[in-house]
Amino acid sequence: MPTAEERIRRLALLSRLQATFPEDPEWPFADQVTVDHFWAYLKNAHDVGGELDVPAVYANKEEEHWELMTYVLCEVLGWQGIWVSEERRRLANVDVGRSIYLGWPYYSRWLWSVGRVLIEKKYITWGEFTDRLAEVQQRYAGLPVGSHLDAAPRFAGDGSQVVRNKHHRHAQGIGDPQVFTGRAGPARFAVGDPVVVRDLPAMYYTRTPEYVRGAAGVIADLAYESPAPEDETWADEDATPEWFYIVRFRQTELWGETYTGSDHDTLQTEIPERWLAAADR
Repeated sequence: MPTAEERIRRLALLSRLQATFPEDPEWPFADQVTVDHFWAYLKNAHDVGGELDVPAVYANKEEEHWELMTYVLCEVLGWQGIWVSEERRRLANVDVGRSIYLGWPYYSRWLWSVGRVLIEKKYITWGEFTDRLAEVQQRYAGLPVGSHLDAAPRFAGDGSQVVRNKHHRHAQGIGDPQVFTGRAGPARFAVGDPVVVRDLPAMYYTRTPEYVRGAAGVIADLAYESPAPEDETWADEDATPEWFYIVRFRQTELWGETYTGSDHDTLQTEIPERWLAAADR
């Protein structure tokens, strides 16, 4: 159990963690927040493309045991109809907030999302989950760092009454997004069409990056048919599929005069149809 000194040390560390603009007061009145700051607070935590950063070395590393086990756990939850991958992305990448998104290891967020979905969908209670965590912590007590515990389930449950989605059955043997083929109707755009990305309000969740909104591009390819991420992430099994497109942008269109590369450099990204509008040729 933590001592008073340890609790004070934890709180002192927490007080250094800031998630607001330094010029804004905490819990401000409405007239104390600028429009620009309000937009920034609403921005999805995972949408970091184009934000200023310092140079960093990105290197591949071999996954650790717990990371591999987390990946398997999340895949099994999908195969068993507990969630779809877009739910996991939202729960692990957006609803955690910017501090956890940037501060935690990648698979820690995946693991965090497992507990949330099991509690929110009432598969377990918060008390059951917390008691189990405390029990596992006790089993780890005194073991060398890096030790792997053997699985010790309390019982073999009866899964026949577990509420599941239909997607894992419909996509079995077909795949996703192939299961939605032919359900979106005629594509609105064709390869070579000029388009502009709509600047829609991006409340709660989206995978359309901020840095392309309002930018003009060209359809490079038709990708596939699928429900848009904004619908699929809320477990809407009846969401209407739509076309996804590969859109090509000139880098100078995205970054203006700050881009110092060639005028011919381009960037491609995948965007659902609802985010696109026809542009003048």
